[in-house]
Amino acid sequence: MLNFKMSKTKNPKSLYNLCINIAVVDCLTLCKFCKKDFRILPNNVLFDFYYKMYIEDGLWLLGLEYSELEVFSRMLKVKHNRTKLLKSFQSLIKRDSNIMYELIKGYAKLKLHPETINFKTIELGLQLGTFFNEGGWYSYAIQVLDYVEEMCRQMEQTTEVLCKLLECYQKRLQAEATFCMFKEAEKTYNLANLLVIELKQLNALPNLSSLYALFSALFFVRSEYDEAYSWAKNSLLLLKDNLPTRIIVEVLRQASKSCVVKRRFDQAGLLIRQAVSLASKLYKTDEHPSYSDTLIDYGFFLLNFDSIQQSVKVYEKALSIRKDVFDSDNIHVAIGYEDLAYALYVNEYSSGRFNAASENIEAAIKIFERILPKDHLMLASAKRVKALILEEIALDLRDLTNPCSQEELLAESERLHKSALALSHAAFGERNVQTAKHYGNLGRLYQSMMEYEEAEKMHLRAIAIKEELLGPDDYEVALSIGHLASLYNYHMKRHRDAEKLYKRSIEINLRLFGDSYSGLEYDYRGLINVYTELHDIETMLHYTQLMREWKCKRDVQVPIKIYPDSVQPLHVVIQKFFDLC
Repeated sequence: MLNFKMSKTKNPKSLYNLCINIAVVDCLTLCKFCKKDFRILPNNVLFDFYYKMYIEDGLWLLGLEYSELEVFSRMLKVKHNRTKLLKSFQSLIKRDSNIMYELIKGYAKLKLHPETINFKTIELGLQLGTFFNEGGWYSYAIQVLDYVEEMCRQMEQTTEVLCKLLECYQKRLQAEATFCMFKEAEKTYNLANLLVIELKQLNALPNLSSLYALFSALFFVRSEYDEAYSWAKNSLLLLKDNLPTRIIVEVLRQASKSCVVKRRFDQAGLLIRQAVSLASKLYKTDEHPSYSDTLIDYGFFLLNFDSIQQSVKVYEKALSIRKDVFDSDNIHVAIGYEDLAYALYVNEYSSGRFNAASENIEAAIKIFERILPKDHLMLASAKRVKALILEEIALDLRDLTNPCSQEELLAESERLHKSALALSHAAFGERNVQTAKHYGNLGRLYQSMMEYEEAEKMHLRAIAIKEELLGPDDYEVALSIGHLASLYNYHMKRHRDAEKLYKRSIEINLRLFGDSYSGLEYDYRGLINVYTELHDIETMLHYTQLMREWKCKRDVQVPIKIYPDSVQPLHVVIQKFFDLC
């Protein structure tokens, strides 16, 4: 056994690394591995030994070690090497290791022996569930946290145990909501609320800012935006400087997303820029997966705020981090590909160059198909993006020697859109924004397929649902109105109807985004065509001039600085947020 005690030297780090290297070489090439001797090492030294084993392609031995819950629980305590642990663990999964099964089986055995159930056991389950959540292995996180709940229920229901149970519900809700397990998430949400009431009666409430942010996240993924925004505000009210920076970042991220879908961009920008600045300082490296999570939400803000090119750059950076940590066959990487594909699709919408968007969405779908059930909502979301891209490629086809290509692409797009609609309907029902979006997508597709009456039905259904849920002046309503106006204008020759819809769309977009918003181009072009067809030259020239003015404003726009570099005091940010309400 090597002696790791450091002697006085000019470069103790090099000596330490040399010792680690020699130990790993001995284990892998000379088969000199004695568990008993190595496991007496401190956690951080043992971690370095295991990570070097991963670097040297000793996954067969690393898998055996990490499959033992006692060993892996020690690795979970080495916080400063979390990224390396996620990276090596993902490699074990990719190698078809049964490591997940062994760890969960090891933890499940603990609940069979009541004498072993204590706070240490509960904390281990929470740490394991947290790690699985971080890696995107949500179904495994849920299994572990189910066991944690059982153990908490078996213990005396002290305030300390109830607080641990609430933490368990919080982590499980994160997994269920993110993994689109909405029925299970609703149950956990209700249990958590009941427990909050019980703890309040006992005067033992912990800080609920993080929990309320997860409540907001649940309503966000269910497209119930008013509730998401309300819970986000509640979470911000409870946010304190003495909370861990990681929690502050998570709360700010979720609150920003809730503001984006409510089109409260001043509030959203304030929060997400603070989150990005805090995350960059907290993780001190742009290679941490949690930093990529923050960038994904920042990209979401930029894309919706009409800073499309900047959003592409941010999504590219986030995906690069995720690929470096998780390589492939991981849900975080697939989501990164999908988000980037959609941003590229929007960015190149007017150019017709969809190769990069197509490549990224295909990469996302391939990963989802390998790791998800075929009817999973995440896979349906990716296929929706693919359908949008296929439709545009079909419309831009110039190869007249193969007239069937366009029909085949549109037919494939229709199949994907219908599949996504069916899954959305099953998950959310008819009265949901996501379901309405799918109707709108089908409306655009049928317009491309020259099935105009069917297209009108889809657009009207989308508008009705969106108006009922979001009100008549929401961006989503304007989007669907603009699509219906296009149908009336260019295909059904109902120019007066198109005129009213275009003007309504312009009014909404001007109020939400201002007079340099990119989407105004389509409305202005539409009205120019309407008045040309109606032989109203004076009004046509008026909108032609507005179009020129719009283009000038777009050309002189100063790009926003992508990465913010200043951190404001938290109380200042919170005060500014509520001043904007």
